[in-house]
Amino acid sequence: MAKRTAPKADHGALPSREAVLAFIAEATTKVGKREIAKAFGLKGADRLELKRMLAELKEEGIVEKDRSGLRKAGRLPPVLVADIDARDRDGELLASPAQWDPEAGPAPKILVMMPRGRRSGALPAPGIGDRALLRVEPDREAPGRYIGRVVKVIGRNKAEVLGVYRALEKGGGRVLPVDKRAQGREIAIPAGQEGEARDGDLVSVALAREGRLGLPQGRVKERLGAISSEKAVSLIALHAHGIPHVFPREVLAEAERAASAGMENREDWRDEPLVTIDPPDAKDHDDAVRAVPDPDPANAGGFLVTVAIADVAAYVRPGSPLDREALARGNSVYFPDRVVPMLPERISNDLCSLRPGEDRPALAVRLVIGADGRKKRHSFHRVMMRSAAKLAYAQAQAAIEGQPDAVTLPLLEPSLRPLWAAYRLMARARDARGPLALDLPERKVILDAEGGVDRVVVPERLEAHRLIEEFMIQANVAAAETLEEKAQALIYRVHDEPSLEKMRALGEVLASIGIKLPKEGVLRPSLFNRILGLVDGTEHQVFINEVILRSQAQAVYAPENVGHFGLALRRYAHFTSPIRRYADLVVHRALIRALRLGPDGLPDMGTGELAEIGQQISMAERRAMAAERETIDRLIAQHLADRVGATFAGQISGATRAGLFVKLDETGADGFVPVSSLGADYFRLEEGRHALVGERTGETFRLGDRITVRLVEAAPVAGALRFEVVSEGARGAPAPRRGGLRKGRALPERREGLAKRRGKRA
Repeated sequence: MAKRTAPKADHGALPSREAVLAFIAEATTKVGKREIAKAFGLKGADRLELKRMLAELKEEGIVEKDRSGLRKAGRLPPVLVADIDARDRDGELLASPAQWDPEAGPAPKILVMMPRGRRSGALPAPGIGDRALLRVEPDREAPGRYIGRVVKVIGRNKAEVLGVYRALEKGGGRVLPVDKRAQGREIAIPAGQEGEARDGDLVSVALAREGRLGLPQGRVKERLGAISSEKAVSLIALHAHGIPHVFPREVLAEAERAASAGMENREDWRDEPLVTIDPPDAKDHDDAVRAVPDPDPANAGGFLVTVAIADVAAYVRPGSPLDREALARGNSVYFPDRVVPMLPERISNDLCSLRPGEDRPALAVRLVIGADGRKKRHSFHRVMMRSAAKLAYAQAQAAIEGQPDAVTLPLLEPSLRPLWAAYRLMARARDARGPLALDLPERKVILDAEGGVDRVVVPERLEAHRLIEEFMIQANVAAAETLEEKAQALIYRVHDEPSLEKMRALGEVLASIGIKLPKEGVLRPSLFNRILGLVDGTEHQVFINEVILRSQAQAVYAPENVGHFGLALRRYAHFTSPIRRYADLVVHRALIRALRLGPDGLPDMGTGELAEIGQQISMAERRAMAAERETIDRLIAQHLADRVGATFAGQISGATRAGLFVKLDETGADGFVPVSSLGADYFRLEEGRHALVGERTGETFRLGDRITVRLVEAAPVAGALRFEVVSEGARGAPAPRRGGLRKGRALPERREGLAKRRGKRA
């Protein structure tokens, strides 16, 4: 922060009122009588005169004073708590002071920014409804507005709640919060405070002050949509996380005006038989691939691998409405019932979709792969291409396995077999590199025609998936290497090694199942892979895969490179999906600038500005992940709501003093077992074992144990499930009598089992 200086005046002479007010107005840190006296060089009697002047300014209402020091009346203090409550037309977050005197007029708006120079991921993602500590200064481009940089995200704004409105016959109604933590705590809406809300609507509620007795009260601030409508479940997540999902008019207009890119600054690659390989339901196709044996005798047995990516930078120019909206969204968000795209369909599904037989601009990288599978060198090209075919993963895999169809048969020899041959070489190099080899089944929710859950499936993981994945990884590495060689600033995809604290926690979990965490000087993915090998095929396989995943650091976007621990790579940058990730668009622009491939490259940006972009898109990514996860939880809770009383097999995924978290085998759904339902014993949490242990019987429920549970309650709006355990826990030594005990209550079936066991022992 720049050092504050006093306005020009005779040093040591009493300044004028105007000079003092100017000094206070320009202050960005705490300022009081001492700071003013020091700045103007005042001593002795002049200090007393300054004190009198400040008293007069306060009496006249020109200056205010609080714990943050002096400031001009109506001016915000340099640091304050604010509530993030809206977005401007550019998609930027806006906040209002948490405390503001209405008699002073409308509260000023604060444009919320992340701090410059702070490492990406250091702060949690703020969003609408959050309360944050901000360091503020006047916005010189917008008089009356402030710029606030986040110091700390304090938490959700308790003064506003999202929930489902239920109307009462006598007027008014009740609101059931969508937050799991607020389940069972309804909010009363007095008659006349329901606004435009109708029964079953998703609403935003402003809370009144809570009394000691009765339900908390509030008023409906905004009607957000009918919860019974199609796509209602994802609507909750969109509003709960403040995800932009309606494109502004000027953004759509700009997208519609876009004309197809021409050949200027491009190589003609339209005769290259590139193919796209995607999921069968993909609407946009942003990457195409090709492989051919390298004709260079110096690289006998090697391949030339080409990865071509849709040239989004040709249509989305820096600073345009399209660009600002893409940055505000950060990435596309994928729900079972809808996709919230980063870019309008005119761009993502039309101009930048690599459709077969149609000319499309692309940024391509040609990788020279040696016979050992390692990349020897690479080059980037800005091209015009024409996809030869659109294939699905299973379709390409079937062709390789001897079952080609009418589309893949003519492509089998010239395209598909060389792709697989190149991949198998690259796979050997990948295995030698030793990236983290987690094996976690990815569940997919399939909806029926009414928008409900039809089934939950685990799509088969094919070699075709791994082929495309490895090609994309190598293209991303090439992008980072090229930009480093050209000394061009960029945004890396960084993944730090696990923290010491997380490694200690992992060691405790492994010790609880008899595995000792090896002590090594340098952490490498191979350490985790050895552990995964020990549990492969055992009852602990899925559980330990998830625990190791939790032990990893959060991958983020940043202009400072710390490498990618999980992929075992020294440098890595996302390049392959600019349609759905803003980070990739930045990397495309950086390559265009560094390689002089056109006038639409990255504008002048320092690491500070790139760090802010990295912060913003890292937070948008976490926001999207949370929204997607919560939507799945709500859909599955809705799916299971009519199966209350049914029993399910599952595995304990967490143990706390309050009870157990359980993941069901059938759907992957997570639910909670209150400790009160565990049995006729006192259960104590033994943190080292990650287990609840009976004080008298020694009955043990431990992280990773297989159990059977009965569904007691399903709350679809919150995505919450409550279970009771109906199977017996493991036998062990009784827990020692200490504090923190929780008494259980046996279910009838479990009481009978306990009685039989006690009778045998007697």
